[in-house]
Order: sequence, then structure tokens, then C-alpha cells
Amino acid sequence: MARRPIAPSEKTAKPRPKGASQSRTRLTHKLDSWQAHHSTTAVESLHRLFRTPLQSLLTWLVVAVAVALPAALYLVLHNIEHLGYSWQDSGQISVFLQRDSRPEAIDQLRETLVRDERIERVEHVPPQMALEEFKAYSGLGPVLDDLEQNPLPDVLLVNPATNEPGALADLSDSLAEQALVAEVRLDMAWVERLQEMMELGQRVVLALGFLLALGVLLAIGNTIRLAIESRRDEILVVKLVGGTDAFVRRPFLYTGLWYGVGGGLLALVLLAAGLWWLSVPVSKLADLYQSEFRLQGLGLTKSLQLVLLSGLLGLLGAWLAVARHLIRIEPR
Repeated sequence: MARRPIAPSEKTAKPRPKGASQSRTRLTHKLDSWQAHHSTTAVESLHRLFRTPLQSLLTWLVVAVAVALPAALYLVLHNIEHLGYSWQDSGQISVFLQRDSRPEAIDQLRETLVRDERIERVEHVPPQMALEEFKAYSGLGPVLDDLEQNPLPDVLLVNPATNEPGALADLSDSLAEQALVAEVRLDMAWVERLQEMMELGQRVVLALGFLLALGVLLAIGNTIRLAIESRRDEILVVKLVGGTDAFVRRPFLYTGLWYGVGGGLLALVLLAAGLWWLSVPVSKLADLYQSEFRLQGLGLTKSLQLVLLSGLLGLLGAWLAVARHLIRIEPR
């Protein structure tokens, strides 16, 4: 039987390479398996915590208190700073104008200052209004009535957009350079005192936060250590069948993460309850002083940052515990 002649194209044809496609397939399978194991481990770790609700709740409470304390101090500082900057004359610059200044020139200067981005509000106090206020507050009304001429000049009360000492000093110097201005007065003492108090308070919050974060690491680390010891036999079996350290480590890391996230959420609940408890008396006290001050919370962004930070602390505490204790469990 005669053979069919082989075409030249068939002689030169080469088999298609399969190595690249097989490598991509294996890599895809590995990524899918890795993602599936992470998802399963995260859910199982959370379910394991809910199966021991009392122990989990106690750990969450420890984390919540440790996280809520520095957060509460931060809120106290934030509200004190907001209260200090909302005082009627806080950072206010008194600009005394030249005597007998024309009203048109005063209005033009006021409009120029209002357009300045560094200034929030400008109020013009005429000499007669200033004299009436001085009579009311000084108790020298009968004496001042005998004056033949009002000695007080026009005054512009400038409220700056910021109460940062450097910016206030620059704005004061800029106002003093105006031709219509006779004198500029700014009480920097209270601003500097407030800034130093805020700086001291921030350092106290950082120091306390560091100590309490260390407490969170120790608490979660000790909880993870107990979990490792209680699952020693399970870990030995997994390692005997070829489970890697990363495979064994993963459930405990997710457990620490859930402890941190749960503690952060519970800390937000504690902070919200504290603000609700204090908001009514603080509002009444502010109303007695004719102030619109109200307690301010963390807000959405700060709250998410708090939960994220708490979760990272839990993850770090679990990682430290696993790195120290898991290496000691090896099959013989």
C-alpha cells in the first residue's frame, strides 16, 4: 500500500509549546486556592470566636477599653481646642484707626480686609458705640458724660481664619502696615498658652496610647497563645500531612484581626455612649454662657481609622504570639 506523500508544511510543522499556558494555569489555580483558603479561614475564625462568646466578649472588652481611653482623651483635647477657638474674643485683633478718618476710607479698608483669605470677619466699631460700651462695663458713666469730646477712635475688630501663633503674628504685622491704621493690638499670651497646653496634651495622649497599645498586644498575644496550646494536637496533625507554617499560622492571625476589629467597634460604642451621656449637661452649661458649643465626636473617617488601627494591633499581637509559640510545636 503506497504511503501518502508528506507535504512540506507538515514536515516543518512543530508541536505547539504548552509550558507557558500550563504555567499560567498552575499560577491561576494557586491564586484561586490561596484566596479560597483565606476566605474560608477568615469565616471559620470568626465562627470559632462566636462559639465561645464569653471568652471572646471579655477579650473584646479589654481591647475596647485600651483603645477607647486614648481616643477619649483625644476627643477631650479636640473639644477643648474647639472651645478655646470659639470664644468671642479668641485671637481677635483690635485695629485702632487714625483719628478723624473719613468714613469712605474706613469702608474701603474694611472691604479690603474682608477679601483677605487670612481673615474670617471684620467688624467696625464707631467711636460712639465704643464709648457706650466703655461706660457700661467700666461704671464711669457719669464721669465720661462730662467729656466734651469722644477720645476713642474708630476700631476694626478682625477675626482671623486661624489661631496659629505664627499666622496671627504675620497678619498683625500686615495690618500695622496699612496707612489708615494707628495701632494694632493682639493678645498672644492666651494663644501661646493654649498651644502649649494642646502640645502637652497631645504628648500625654501619645504616651498613654503607646502604653495601652502595648497592653492590647500582650492581651491578644496571651489569648492567641492559649488558643495555640489548646489546638496543639490539631497543629501536629496538619504539619504531619505536609501543612506549611503559613497554612497553620493563618487561622490564628485572622483570630487576632477579629479580636482587634471587634474591640475597635466596641470602643466606638463606648465613646458614643460617653458623648451621649455628657452632651446634655455640656449643652446646658454652654447655653448658660450664651455659647453654641456642642461636643464633637470622632466622625466617620476617624472612626474607621480607629477600627483599622485596633485591627492592626490585634493582627500584630497574634503574629508575635504565633511566631514565638508555633515554632515550638513540631512533629517528632
